[in-house]
Amino acid sequence: MRRDQMIKGAVSLFKQKGFHRTTTREIAKASGFSIGTLYEYIRTKEDVLYLVCDRIYDQVRARLHGMDLNGGTLESLSTGIAHYFRVVDDMQDEVLVMYQEAKSLSKDALPYVLKKELEMVEMFEILIQKCVDEGELEMEKEMIHLMAQNIFVQGQMWAFRRWALRSYTIEQYIERQTGLLLNGIKGFQTVAE
Repeated sequence: MRRDQMIKGAVSLFKQKGFHRTTTREIAKASGFSIGTLYEYIRTKEDVLYLVCDRIYDQVRARLHGMDLNGGTLESLSTGIAHYFRVVDDMQDEVLVMYQEAKSLSKDALPYVLKKELEMVEMFEILIQKCVDEGELEMEKEMIHLMAQNIFVQGQMWAFRRWALRSYTIEQYIERQTGLLLNGIKGFQTVAE
């Protein structure tokens, strides 16, 4: 429970002030406990950032496990994209903090967090590969990887570019981005032939 309080307080402060301008004393206060209690859980402010990043990826990954990875249809791929974009919508502040502050992680922590991100991208690679296996799409392995990366970043874009996308609802964003992705694949396949 205390870890959750600390993470929630830190996300709010990191979003508002940024990681480097936030002090551990402020994190302790926002978390509802003393600086001494905070240091029972962490050694440095970077440890808090690591916990924040780790928790965010765990939450996103847990929610993505609700996707049907066995569909093999464009409809199941579209459903997976929509599911992910809605998760990002629900966790906009957390995704924004991750996007802005992950670069501040230590040399030891950053590879661990990036590995977690690649595991989430891999879920989309599986969805796309199933579509290829079922004959719904035609693309090579490297294009599958690139498309999965595009889906992942377009989902994050909803959080870090929301100021520029405020004329869209999340449902409109999902519809248009999914259309761009799928029409782009069809256009690429036509050009490649």
